[in-house]
Amino acid sequence: MSFPILSPNGVMEVQKKPQTSTTPQGDQVPLKYKEELEHQHYRIIGHHSAVKVCGWTKNMLRGEGGCYKFKFYGIRSHQCMQMTVNLSCANRCTFCWRGYKAPVSREWNWEVDEPDFIIEESLRMHAQLLQGFGGNPYTSKAAYEQSKRVGHVALSLTGEPIAYPKINELCQKFHSKRISTFLVTNAQYPEAIENLHTVTQLYLSLDAPNKELLKKVDVPLFNDYWERYMQSIENASKKRFRKTARLTLVKGLNDVEPEKYAALIQKGDFDFVEVKGYMHVGESRQRLSREAMPDFAYVKAFGLRVLDHLKDEYEFVSEHVPSDVILLAKKKYNKKTWIDFEQFFERMNVENPPGNLDAMDYSTATKPVPESAKDFGVVQ
Repeated sequence: MSFPILSPNGVMEVQKKPQTSTTPQGDQVPLKYKEELEHQHYRIIGHHSAVKVCGWTKNMLRGEGGCYKFKFYGIRSHQCMQMTVNLSCANRCTFCWRGYKAPVSREWNWEVDEPDFIIEESLRMHAQLLQGFGGNPYTSKAAYEQSKRVGHVALSLTGEPIAYPKINELCQKFHSKRISTFLVTNAQYPEAIENLHTVTQLYLSLDAPNKELLKKVDVPLFNDYWERYMQSIENASKKRFRKTARLTLVKGLNDVEPEKYAALIQKGDFDFVEVKGYMHVGESRQRLSREAMPDFAYVKAFGLRVLDHLKDEYEFVSEHVPSDVILLAKKKYNKKTWIDFEQFFERMNVENPPGNLDAMDYSTATKPVPESAKDFGVVQ
């Protein structure tokens, strides 16, 4: 099946759109929206990227514990940078915090900033955003010093990062700096997934179990959204690096047909499955009621219903109650879900990326996580 908005090498075609007086030449967002984002503590980088400090990064700096990625995978929250290289998206998901001022597009309509520029500026702005913690009496001094060395980037802040035309080069350069990568995609760009070289962990959002619900939940721009969704899952199945299926559960909307979610998970041959509750935040509150946010017990119960259809190959591994999320993993991991970062960087040839680094090559035993992040002994 062909998806013609992508060029032959799998990246988005650059198609410039007419500029308006309120949008600088080549930029994704108008000045007014930039001001709103900056008021919300975002920092805009160049024409299409942004960085913002995650709340869990702040929590870990204050010794209040890390996020679920710390517990599940060993990501040190205080050394994690949250960003995106594309503020635009091809969906208007009902559960998304973004408002309708956020850009949407099926193809790339803007200037393309270079990876080196994006990386250096994002690291610089991330450091600036954390400066205030240095003099905060509630900050762990050890954690603050460690935070100056970013060890992980979550390409998941907003928008659709895999659509950035130079995503492979960007990830390679992050890896060359010994910064691991988690890349999140909404499963609408199958050729970009097919042409993705290597990331530390790839996430696919599985937002619905059937075609009708996917349209209702994600409100996609593409007419062939279901075909793209299914082809994205198929293409992900061929990647040997770590892959995670993310189910964001909206109570009363997509919390149905666990057997069909299970079939999608099997189709994608995912290593891990996160079943996570929708959070009633941002402008999603204008589209969904507070009752649509499930509590942890509800999320876990549905996740275990999905597991009932996967139990020959997957098992329940962990949970993080503050994040309303549970983790399922393939039994072959034997509950060893943490990432061996030294092995990952050692095996990554950033000059000539292998493209299919095996997930088992850089997975390691899960370590106990302390209740308080002041105890860094387990993560030194």
